[in-house]
Amino acid sequence: MLAREIGVGMDSYARFKDMNSYKIVFMGTPEFAVPSLKALIESPDQVVAVVTQPDRPRGRGRKLTPSPIKVLAKEAGIALFQPERVNSLEFIDIVRDLAPDLLVVVAYGQILSQDLLDIPGIMPINVHGSLLPKYRGAAPIQWAIIKGESNTGITIIKMNAGMDTGPILLQEGLTIGPEETFGELYQRMADLGSRVLLRGLRWLHHGKLRPSPQPEKGISYAPPISPDMARIDWSGSATYISCLIRALDPRPGAYTLWKGQRLRVYSPFVVDMHIRDRRPGTVCQVGNDGIVIVTGDACLGIRELQWPGKRRISCAESLRGRPIPIGTKFD
Repeated sequence: MLAREIGVGMDSYARFKDMNSYKIVFMGTPEFAVPSLKALIESPDQVVAVVTQPDRPRGRGRKLTPSPIKVLAKEAGIALFQPERVNSLEFIDIVRDLAPDLLVVVAYGQILSQDLLDIPGIMPINVHGSLLPKYRGAAPIQWAIIKGESNTGITIIKMNAGMDTGPILLQEGLTIGPEETFGELYQRMADLGSRVLLRGLRWLHHGKLRPSPQPEKGISYAPPISPDMARIDWSGSATYISCLIRALDPRPGAYTLWKGQRLRVYSPFVVDMHIRDRRPGTVCQVGNDGIVIVTGDACLGIRELQWPGKRRISCAESLRGRPIPIGTKFD
């Protein structure tokens, strides 16, 4: 069923249309898309409608919760649509009636059909969180951290029916900090995405935006993060485990098992030290700075812990109530 909310009447779009502005249908869902929508709202261009995912159950109470983009669209009084199936004939007809110059898609969450991509008078544009052709797919920011990349960036592409395969319109790089988490990088990437998007639209206004095919070399993929990836295998390298922990911080959170309990770990640091017990998963040092655990090739320090049903706290605070002795073996 198509959920539909209108903040501005359809017959009002002509009033807002300016000869020097583009008529835009914006499609996005999570926090990552919020800076881009805010930037478009404040720009000379006209966002005539926003499309986002239907409200989903979240939290312990599984209460239906609107997406961050829905909240922003309603605050701004923009026409809002929440189709269960974005490629349904009913919804395609709605978008066709809006007659947009551009579709701007930022982390929307559904794959768009060619029929939908053919609607805008100028082109459909996507803001993607990697330097394409690297990390095509749903989780480019997490995978860049998991793979130990020192750089990433934003790519604006002209969309086609492939998965992030469209020609490149604009790119800008970004350095990943050595201890930067997904949550930290996510926000910086979202802000950068909004700036690159606005620059792209300015270039488009002046006829300077020219699509170029993606390179055939260097293609890689970033599939969704699966729940089983969050469980730490201590036989891996300390560097890889550190990258994994940062890539899953703050969500879903990398974890290990101790006495049947799921213990989430955060704020890792690689330690080069001589140890006797080299069994991966063994706690070899405990102190105010954290606990140190043996991995497949070195040791890994952990500064923060989170027990089931509890808040995330420093190791020093956690150990005062729940000691983890040297020699403890995590499963």
